[in-house]
Amino acid sequence: MSNGLGFAPLLPWAAIALLGVPAAVLLAVAAVRGGRGVGLRAAALAVLVLALINPRAVRENREPRPDVAVVVVDQSDSQAVGERAAQREAALDAVRAALSRFDDLELRIVRTGGAGAGDAERGTRLFDALAQTLAQIPRQRFAGAILITDGQVHDVPADPAALPAGPLHVLLTGARGEKDRRLVIEKAPSYGIVGKDIAVAYRIEDHDARQGTGVRRKMARVSLRRDGVEMESVLVPVGRSERFSFVLEHAGPTVLELEVSTVPDELSALNNRAVVNINGVRDRLRVLLISGQPHAGERTWRNLLKSDPSVDLVHFTILRPPEKDDFTPLNELALIVFPVQELFEIKLKEFDLIVFDRYVLRDVVPPSYLRNIAEYLRRGGAILFAVGPEFAGLRSLFQSPLGAVMPAKPTGRVLERGFVPALTDVGRRHPVTAVLVDGKADTPKWGRWFRQVEAVPGSGVVLMQGLDERPLLILDRVGKGRIAQLMSDHIWLWARGFEGGGPQGELLRRLAHWLMKEPDLEEEGLRGRIRDGRLVIERRSLSPGRPRVTVTAPSGATRTVELRAAGGGLSKATVETGETGLYRLEDGTNTVLVASGAVNPVELSDLRATAERLAPVAKATGGGIAWIADGVPDLRRTRPGRTASGRGWMGFTRNGSYVVTGVTQVSLLPGVLVLVLVVGAMMAAWYREGR
Repeated sequence: MSNGLGFAPLLPWAAIALLGVPAAVLLAVAAVRGGRGVGLRAAALAVLVLALINPRAVRENREPRPDVAVVVVDQSDSQAVGERAAQREAALDAVRAALSRFDDLELRIVRTGGAGAGDAERGTRLFDALAQTLAQIPRQRFAGAILITDGQVHDVPADPAALPAGPLHVLLTGARGEKDRRLVIEKAPSYGIVGKDIAVAYRIEDHDARQGTGVRRKMARVSLRRDGVEMESVLVPVGRSERFSFVLEHAGPTVLELEVSTVPDELSALNNRAVVNINGVRDRLRVLLISGQPHAGERTWRNLLKSDPSVDLVHFTILRPPEKDDFTPLNELALIVFPVQELFEIKLKEFDLIVFDRYVLRDVVPPSYLRNIAEYLRRGGAILFAVGPEFAGLRSLFQSPLGAVMPAKPTGRVLERGFVPALTDVGRRHPVTAVLVDGKADTPKWGRWFRQVEAVPGSGVVLMQGLDERPLLILDRVGKGRIAQLMSDHIWLWARGFEGGGPQGELLRRLAHWLMKEPDLEEEGLRGRIRDGRLVIERRSLSPGRPRVTVTAPSGATRTVELRAAGGGLSKATVETGETGLYRLEDGTNTVLVASGAVNPVELSDLRATAERLAPVAKATGGGIAWIADGVPDLRRTRPGRTASGRGWMGFTRNGSYVVTGVTQVSLLPGVLVLVLVVGAMMAAWYREGR
């Protein structure tokens, strides 16, 4: 309860002044002229003015409200280092017990920075969490805040005006004199052109908190891995920028992992590793299409390749069949002189894919150049053979140096009767053909073909079969390259929509991408991705079964996961993720890295506990800083405007906040009293003036 004086004017203040000032002036003139009764008239005027002001005695019924203390608890990844988590929880229990002694203080605890929370790319955001909490608290009730953290906070306000209006104290986890080594990526591209050099700049830093500056050591060993496979291990000077370059081999994501050796008594090895994700793209896919003779299916290949804007197509058709030999020089018959030397010797390496469409040996391409093509394949090139009846004859490409790299050998027979192409058991699991049909469909509803060259496969895998289950589409790997054979020239019937057609566009497109070594079309591949905070694992294989995958978390913890069949040669599993960083997936053959959250989080850039970041904030708000390892300071209540911290103690302001639950007002000048005083004063003034 509180008593006070208030006013409830009967007229606006301007009106009261307008009436009172002239009257006061007239009284002053009368006093100067020596008029009688001026004092009594002044008393009457004063009573009238007070009556208009209407003074009142005010009595408030007040209900005290407790002040609010906020504790922000840092649960970021750096708090998992050493004994920091245990220190944090012990300090929180001590603060909770100490503040519970004050009946007029309410405690609010905010935990922030845990797994799946915050923005890993921007680091620890304690002040964002504090601001959100203060927005829900009346300003006059805020008594102060405590941050329990290791000091690595990345949203410290630079403007003191943005700080809370109350003491901000800091309890530091960790210990003084911590040492840490980290690997810093200085420059790395986010994408690159396939076949081109990629350069990554990095630096090794050693820090010793006891000396406050970086301490250079002589050398450190760095291991470099690409897509989980170690490339090299080198010794580099500490504290100096170094560069690492390599050739981007395939389209899609390439994960480059760099890891530096640890030092004695190092705080943690979490930031001794850095990861670079580089997305490989093809500048232009250069394809050489050589048609041995004009035929109905030639336009199918050309239309497919020309429809893709990323394909740079070079197409030659040999118009002169071998039976028309009239001794006319070839350079006089050709519409364009066939650039044999330029294509198959000078610029052969520039092509990503070579397609032979019903090609026939005609002395146009000498055997030495065909050997160049075979060597091109072994060194990483790609070749597709779409054959016709001529493949079974004496002028077959199989009779050339290219026959040594072909997966299937012709028998000399050409089968000409209707059949519906079908997938083999392997074809139903291979990524090139598995998507062409429903996994439950035994016979696809495709149009018929009417010609097939009989061949015996010697290597590779058969994905499609034709007449009497003879091989129709065979794929194989030769050296570093890839090769495919399509044992029919009737795929154009699907393109024309004969008997409903078929998936010729999707088949040829996926076949070309497999030859180009697209990671998504690897028949024995392991993939992982993060979806809704969970790790989705996919394993593709041509062999049935339930594969097992070893998952290694960023912390080093491992677990084995058994995958379930999902159809089309694919097996899947889902794993909960509770850590930010790099997960490693291994199935005995493949190794895949999957990033959960930021690849190189700011949170782990420097793991040393420090008071430097928060010291200016504590000083500006009147708060204090203490190391938990030295003991939690005594917690007290302080008066507004007084010092809120000192040696061994921290204070919280006692604001004395309250809520008014009722108000009683009593007028000090009732109407009867005003009338008596005014009339009495006027009568006394008249009496005085009449004498």
